[in-house]
Amino acid sequence: MVQEQSRRHNAGTLLRHVHVDGPLSRAELGERMGLNRSTIMALTTELSRVGLVREESPVDTGRAGRPSLMVRPASDRCYVLAFDVAVDRLVAARVGLGGTILDRREAVRPRAGPDLHDVVMVLARFGRQLHRAAPSGARCVGVGASYCGMIRPGDGMVRYGPDLGWVDQAFGDELGRRLGLGLPVAVGNEAHLGAQAEQRRGAGVGLDNLIYLHGDVGVGGGIIVGGRLLGGDGGYGCELGHMVVNPYDGRPCGCGSHGCLEAEVGERALLDAAGRPAELFGRDAVRSVADDADRGDPAAREALRRVGDWLGIGVANLINLFNPGVVVFGGMLCDLYPGAAAQVRGRIARNVLPVARESVRLRTAALGDDATLVGAAELGFARLLDDPLAVWPDPAPPDAGVPSSAPPAPRLPA
Repeated sequence: MVQEQSRRHNAGTLLRHVHVDGPLSRAELGERMGLNRSTIMALTTELSRVGLVREESPVDTGRAGRPSLMVRPASDRCYVLAFDVAVDRLVAARVGLGGTILDRREAVRPRAGPDLHDVVMVLARFGRQLHRAAPSGARCVGVGASYCGMIRPGDGMVRYGPDLGWVDQAFGDELGRRLGLGLPVAVGNEAHLGAQAEQRRGAGVGLDNLIYLHGDVGVGGGIIVGGRLLGGDGGYGCELGHMVVNPYDGRPCGCGSHGCLEAEVGERALLDAAGRPAELFGRDAVRSVADDADRGDPAAREALRRVGDWLGIGVANLINLFNPGVVVFGGMLCDLYPGAAAQVRGRIARNVLPVARESVRLRTAALGDDATLVGAAELGFARLLDDPLAVWPDPAPPDAGVPSSAPPAPRLPA
């Protein structure tokens, strides 16, 4: 029993390495996992036999002796469905093992108040299209979704989504029911997932301490401490956008407070400071301010300077508190940060303890707008990576007289 548990644990660990880091040689896997060559060979052979990895001869290394086989994830055979729900857009993707986005759909999300039914209908339609378009023999092993609000861990309930008024909406259950795949939908907060994605695959690779700030209409946050997401007692931690930075004459915030970080640096704060009319909003309007500032427009430059100063105050507080190796700006903040970098760095220079600021790096998200989508995909892969030999069907069980086939794909509702 102990030996079997160890084998399954090692299979998951090996698969996780090639899923996150791409093709690795058997020798590299042995060094990383502290296992001998014969054990690694047995694991890769089994994972290859069931179709989760492929083993290939490497290109000529120029070294003497027989080169170690390369192990790569079978992205075309194993995939998840990933969904990203932002204030202004809905994205669905088929993501292969290894993190490769194989196919995607996208739609505008109108700002129409509580819209659970509409969101679920659009995403479920996209998901069914992506599932049907997958190659014959490919299998969906999970579903993950990112949502711009506070998510109850475990059941995908949106407890609070202030921008469009979602309160206690059963998003995960409803999406799973409409998809009709017989798979649960794992749901996470967009900034939490963005932080994890950037730490594993983006600007924070190799770092155990990271802060991720995600701009949409407001600002969300994710904090990685010691390699782990800081979730808080109920899973609702890291609401960095509701850190109060301007308590005396701050702008009103959607949460009911005043002077929150997102109220001072979010979409409306920028557009108001740039003198843009109320009927202009959305990502294109934000980008237009950044573009105008690049061209030297005085109002746009002043708007970025003002927003950048408040952003710098928030970032300075976070660096003093958490001493991260990197602060990553994602979502809308990818567009704003280049024009506001001088103000952010100025606040760090003035307000952060010298020993905390000497090595911190400031970066825009390496995964760009896909950071939250990639994070959602990782939710979908979690069960497989925890125990691949239990989740993935064996096409030819050792004790079977004839090969068996994987379960047929479920019939999907229209």
